[in-house]
Amino acid sequence: MSEFTHLDEQGRIKMVDVAAKPATHRRARARAVIVMPAAVMRHFENGDIQSKKGSVFQTAVIAGIMGAKKTGDLIPLCHPLGLDNCDVQIHVNDRQEVVIDCTAAITAKTGIEMEALTGATVAALTIYDMCKAMSHDIVIKDIMLMEKTGGKSDFSRAE
Repeated sequence: MSEFTHLDEQGRIKMVDVAAKPATHRRARARAVIVMPAAVMRHFENGDIQSKKGSVFQTAVIAGIMGAKKTGDLIPLCHPLGLDNCDVQIHVNDRQEVVIDCTAAITAKTGIEMEALTGATVAALTIYDMCKAMSHDIVIKDIMLMEKTGGKSDFSRAE
């Protein structure tokens, strides 16, 4: 059971005790990819999709940042963290997929990857919400951690 940090010796759920850990600078980048149908992509121009609700990507950027800030409220065993920085970037790749990268940073005793993952996911859900009137054939896929630094170990996924 020791592999799972959120379980005690008896296998019961617990919050990880970070009291003795040193505060280090931590950074994580997560990605979500959305497959968009042509009915939606025909509204893509000047780096954004315009809908009746307004600028889709700009609204998703704000939602992603807000989601990252609320991670501790949404995921039961996450420590509530105040972010030092959160950046959400959105672009359309050569396969006409919308790619969302959320980067979060903090100097703290615990990691920031859940905040980056939450930010990317909430941004993707916001894009779905704003575009669903144009088509329900929108697929959110490939939500993943791309990289993290700081803490016990670093991680990097090939692009």
